[in-house]
Amino acid sequence: MKRLFDLLLVVVASILLIIPILLVAISVRLTSKGSVLYWSNRIGRNSEIFSMPKFRSMRVDTPEVATHLLKDPNACLSPIGDFLRKTSLDELPQLWSVLRGDMSFVGPRPALFNQIDLITLRKLKRVDELLPGVTGWAQINGRDELSILDKVKLDVEYLDRRSFLFDVRILWMTSLKVVKRDGVLH
Repeated sequence: MKRLFDLLLVVVASILLIIPILLVAISVRLTSKGSVLYWSNRIGRNSEIFSMPKFRSMRVDTPEVATHLLKDPNACLSPIGDFLRKTSLDELPQLWSVLRGDMSFVGPRPALFNQIDLITLRKLKRVDELLPGVTGWAQINGRDELSILDKVKLDVEYLDRRSFLFDVRILWMTSLKVVKRDGVLH
């Protein structure tokens, strides 16, 4: 049922968001060097690596680490990178990952391949059995402001509480958080 819901939602979202997707792609292309998309190696279900697309919000020479580990994240942003991140428009290409089955709309956010502490804790708590999500329980309860321990705690809570109605609630709360730009550091 969850996969069917994801497929239905990705079709509807793609139709509704085609114009914003095209406008963001053109804007990224016109304002900075490099490709429009950035493919990030992420950890998926059962700790398998997959490539997740995002609109490029950072300069092409930015190291592949979590944003909070950068010395000066603002210096690494492209001219429209801050706007893309604060509005979450950089996440739109993840519709492709949902379509492919690498991600779901709701689940724990996929860790970067080099976030060993997060990956290890998720595996220990069986969170890695879940398909990662475009949004998740931790996303709406602090997002970038959460410690790794708090993220995993919320991921475990999602694992224990997951249901169709809980996913719908998370999607609704995510839309409210995105509109308010709540919990976004960069």
